[in-house]
Amino acid sequence: MSAHLQPAIGDQDHRQGPAKAPLQLVEYGDYQCSYCGQAYPAVRAAQQALGNKLEFVFRNFPLTEVHPHAQQAALAAEAAAKQHKFWEMHDALYEHQNQLDEQHLIGFARQLGLDIEKFTQDMQNPTMAGKVESDFESGVRSGVNGTPSFFLNGQKFDGEWQGQGLTEFLQSQLT
Repeated sequence: MSAHLQPAIGDQDHRQGPAKAPLQLVEYGDYQCSYCGQAYPAVRAAQQALGNKLEFVFRNFPLTEVHPHAQQAALAAEAAAKQHKFWEMHDALYEHQNQLDEQHLIGFARQLGLDIEKFTQDMQNPTMAGKVESDFESGVRSGVNGTPSFFLNGQKFDGEWQGQGLTEFLQSQLT
């Protein structure tokens, strides 16, 4: 096990913020995980507070043994990415964590203006499952054993992320 991010952030990742930001935060998350749902507004607050000093990356880490809809939700996000709406679907999934069945996933896709036929085909495309699996395996290699798990500039962050904890920690890393 390692406490270092493996692989480093790359073209395969979903990213927000400048690539050369002094802070690079990676989250391994599960859309059905209630703790990830609690982390979602903490990450958003950190993004707002830090602006262009923070790059945020999300990697899938669906815990399918305890969250039966997590894999499908991750596939929905990846299918939405094929239509350039990853972050919009990401937000919809976290904002509606108790509505992750197939009917609701298609409803979110419709609300985002996605081509529904393409979206449903992409969700079944083995490439999407491969992307989710690749994210998961990178988490295992990086020492992820639960969600959410954060890495800051390639190092695992096990500190306080609830409330303002994440923002305060990130701000402290700039000084």
